[in-house]
Amino acid sequence: MAKDRQARGSSLLYDSIADWLMDVALTGESDVQAVVDGACHRLLAAGVPVARTHVAFRTLHPLFAALAYHWRPETGAVLSHITHEGAFAGSWKSSAYAYLVDNGVPHLRRRLTGEDALLDYPVLEELRDEAGGTDYVAFAFPFQPQRPGEVTLRNGLLSSWMTDRKSGFTDSDINTLIRIQKRLAVTIKVLINRQITDNILHAYLGRGAGSRVLDGQIRRGDHEHIHAVIWYSDMRDSTPLAEALEPDQFFAMVNRYFECTAGAVMDSGGEVLRFIGDAVLAIFPIGSGKAATARACRKALKAAFEAEKRVETANRERKSEGLPLINWGLGLHVGDVLYGNIGVPERLEFSVIGSAANEAARLEGQTKLLKRRIVVSKAFADNAEGAWEKLGTKRLKGVDDPMELFSPGQPEGTGVIKRRKKR
Repeated sequence: MAKDRQARGSSLLYDSIADWLMDVALTGESDVQAVVDGACHRLLAAGVPVARTHVAFRTLHPLFAALAYHWRPETGAVLSHITHEGAFAGSWKSSAYAYLVDNGVPHLRRRLTGEDALLDYPVLEELRDEAGGTDYVAFAFPFQPQRPGEVTLRNGLLSSWMTDRKSGFTDSDINTLIRIQKRLAVTIKVLINRQITDNILHAYLGRGAGSRVLDGQIRRGDHEHIHAVIWYSDMRDSTPLAEALEPDQFFAMVNRYFECTAGAVMDSGGEVLRFIGDAVLAIFPIGSGKAATARACRKALKAAFEAEKRVETANRERKSEGLPLINWGLGLHVGDVLYGNIGVPERLEFSVIGSAANEAARLEGQTKLLKRRIVVSKAFADNAEGAWEKLGTKRLKGVDDPMELFSPGQPEGTGVIKRRKKR
């Protein structure tokens, strides 16, 4: 009778874990790390003596080939990144996972101690000797039909479970792991797909625009009016450089320029909207309150000076290698823009449009004529601390009214004004 009650209690706990996983899959209100951690702790509380868990899957990300989570009761789930395919190619062939995938087997079990011990994969000896493991189960769940003769898990989930209980897993434990593992795989698949979508949108649209698209702003014409600092920078002499350099060299040069400029924008809290050839269009949105404009200008100016430092560092390296130096200009402006979807129904872009965006691009064009790295509008200089060199009032192409232009200068320079901090 007591055993029956215990079995019913355990079954209810397992049902609750399965229900929890399905709830997460339906709502998506979690992440993979929290799901792995939660599932392992719940199994442990239900009586399954899990001492170590490993979960890994490929992902679509510009920096990582795959992600892996290692769980232990004392540490919880810890994330590690696999940066490229070659990082695990050597160990893959000698792994239990490779056997599962190559032979289409859903899982395997290995006793690590006792008369039935079978240590036919290198990791098993490590788990026994270093982690005190006694029993091991590995799973492979494809997320799509395997192609004939396919020998890798191109899209799926790999996991393994270890216990250090002297007697190992019971048959009931194994059945529970099989049952829970399927639901865990479904839940993680849902979260992976959501994360891949996030990664792609944030990589191609920027974090702010990507989040808006995910929130439903996907129709052409969806937009909002925003007040922002507009950044427009451009690499100079790109056409002759493209003709003079090998394609790989030119692409490497442009990407290094983007790392210096767009990288500085993002690190300073700005949002990169577009790469227009070798130009960068970005914004620093202005929030509410009197000090918001000054804060946004401060961030943009910080990004500008940081970009200069990074380009200088890059040019020192390029000079030592006998490569052409990066030359660039930047226009900074403050104004109102329309922020939203533009294009045709089949091909949309999330960007900013409006006269302020055009004026920022024209300001950058003045950097070449005025021989200055950075040219800003009066609207920007009036809200940014520092010393500003007056460059005069100029008529800009496509801009109706003349604009008073400034460039960062030194207080002792001729024609320099010092902007004081507003109280």
